[in-house]
Parts: sequence; structure tokens; C-alpha cells
Amino acid sequence: MRLIRQGICGAAMAVAAGSAAAQSSVTLYGVVDVFMQYLDNGGNHSYSQRSGGNSGSMFGLKGAEDLGNGVKAAFDIEGGFNSNNGALFADTTALFYRQAWVGLASDKYGSLTFGRQYQPTFWIIYPTDPFRADEVLSPLSAAVFTVDRNTLATQAVSGRTSNSVLYKSPNVGGFNLYAMYGFSATVTQPVPQTTGNMLDVGASYSGYGLYAGLAYQYAHPGTANLGLPAPVGLLGTEHYSAALGYRIGIVNLQFNYAYHRPHDAAPNSLDARLGLGHSYSMLEFGATIQATAADAIEIAGFERNVRGAHDNTPGVQIGYDHSLSKRTALYARAGYMKNNGTATMSWPGVSVTSSGTTQVLAVVGMTHRF
Repeated sequence: MRLIRQGICGAAMAVAAGSAAAQSSVTLYGVVDVFMQYLDNGGNHSYSQRSGGNSGSMFGLKGAEDLGNGVKAAFDIEGGFNSNNGALFADTTALFYRQAWVGLASDKYGSLTFGRQYQPTFWIIYPTDPFRADEVLSPLSAAVFTVDRNTLATQAVSGRTSNSVLYKSPNVGGFNLYAMYGFSATVTQPVPQTTGNMLDVGASYSGYGLYAGLAYQYAHPGTANLGLPAPVGLLGTEHYSAALGYRIGIVNLQFNYAYHRPHDAAPNSLDARLGLGHSYSMLEFGATIQATAADAIEIAGFERNVRGAHDNTPGVQIGYDHSLSKRTALYARAGYMKNNGTATMSWPGVSVTSSGTTQVLAVVGMTHRF
């Protein structure tokens, strides 16, 4: 009888374990992306192999556990890397540079998550960039990562925030709300800097082929070491963003605009003496055309405009994606930028030779998802 009881208990425990396993899941996923690049950097021509031109090369683990009553615990940890050389992407000190968060999600009440996360402003703008806010070849990323003397002290919308709390509402009649608060953070790469606390809120609507979104972000002051005689004071900066899209058949028309306004620098500070805190705007309009089930064409015109300095960079970029399967695609990109005044905009990872130069880029690449 004792053996029978032990067998029954063992079977019950196995069933319970199986039931628990059925209520939770963990998924390994990732992207490997590589491309060949031709660049005309103000008359200097170069050829190179790079990573992440269509989608950033990355790997991640995500999971969820059903807690009952429409509530689940969820997490996502995601690291970026360069597939051309195997190095970590952007910050070699951060294994999970892209995302690292955990929280609770409810079908009825939305989600509340904690960690390093995408900002509401990112989620609002993302659907209206034909190049999907890619960190290497999107014009929006080029505007964010531009090293421009007149905006060195003006904080940019980085897309992600560490030490953050994020609330996402459930979809109600096509409307979504986002709210984030991020605490101060210090990093050593790509440049040593300390950012202040940050507030970011956004709202979007999607329905009947229309997409519209608005976002506001305020980043408190911080500091950055940019190799000048003294650290640069990152000025408290307000960011206003608007996005609009409309789908007509196979064509998705897309538009976004962002205005970045820093607070005034303290009198006699390094920022004030060197004029490092100008406002600037970024405008992008374009379309994504789903020519066939396997072929997509992307087109974008854009301009980064620094206020009060007569610096601006208009440009155009086109792209083509061809899916070989659900997981594998080939792609091509071609872009042109014209820097005016002392502007120094180019694609991320490109060091502009001098101000006022023309930038021309052409790439072909491959993406595989797993």
C-alpha cells in the first residue's frame, strides 16, 4: 500500500508540474543582419562590411507566466551585437543593451513593467518611419546620433531608458496610452555621460487605415564628457513629437515630426560660451509600398534643421526588401544627405570629415530571423 500511495503522489506531482509548465513559456529569438556598404563622405570614398542595416543583429529571451484572471508575469532581455565582427553593439559593457525588463500585464488594465525599456516616444514614431527606426540606416537614427557642435548640449530622444517604469494601456477602440518615468542613469559608452530623470507620455490611435500619435518627453539636466576642456552640461530638454500614417491599398503613407527645445544654459557656463544648446527639429515624410507578398519598397525625404544657427541637412533615402522566406530577406538601401552651414549629419557610425559636406550611401545586405 505504501508503494501505491507513493506512486499516486508521484503521479499527482508530475501532473501538477505539467500543468505549471503549460501556463508559462520562454522563447529564444534573434536576428542576424549583415551588409556591404559604399560611402561617399564628403569626397572620401570607402567600402566596408557592417551589421544591422535592415534590423539590428540581436538575441533575446522572453517569457510569460499565466497568473490567472487575465493577468500574467512577463519579461524580455535582449542584447545587440555586430554580426560582421561578433562584438556587442553600441555599448560593450551592457550585455542586454536593447531591453531588460520584467513586469505584470493584464488584458483588462494594461501592463506595468520595470527596467531598461523602449520609450513612449519611440512607440509613437516607430509606425511612421519607412525604415523602422533602424539604429544603423534609418534617417531618424542619423538625426539622433548626429555630433553637431550647435546641439551638443541639447539632449536627443534616445529611444530607450534605463531604470524606468512604463505603463501601457490596453487597446480601447483603437486608442493606446503610454506613460514612463525614468530615474537618473550613468553610462561609459558610447560617450561617458550621466542623464537626469525623464518623463515621457504618449497617445496613439489606429483604425480604418489611419494611424495618428502624439508624444511629449522631458529629460532633466545631466552631464557628458565629450573631450572638451570641461564636461558639457546636458540641458533640460523638452521633446514634442507627432506621427501620422494612412494606408491606401498597398501603399502606407507616413509622416513624423519632432521638435527638441533645450532650456537656457546658465550664464557664463561652457554651454553658453560655446553656444552648444540650440533647438532643432527633424521632419520625415515617405511611404512603404508592399509591391508583392515578398517585395517592399521604402521611400523617405527628411530634414534636420538647427534653429538659430542656419544649419540644416535635407536628404532622401530609398530601400528595397525581398523576402526569400518568412525568416530570411535580402535588402538594398541608397541615401543622400546635404549638410549646409556647419551641419555634420550622416548615418550612425560614420564620422563626418568636415562640416557642410555631402553624404552618399549605398548598401546591399541580408537578414535572417530565428
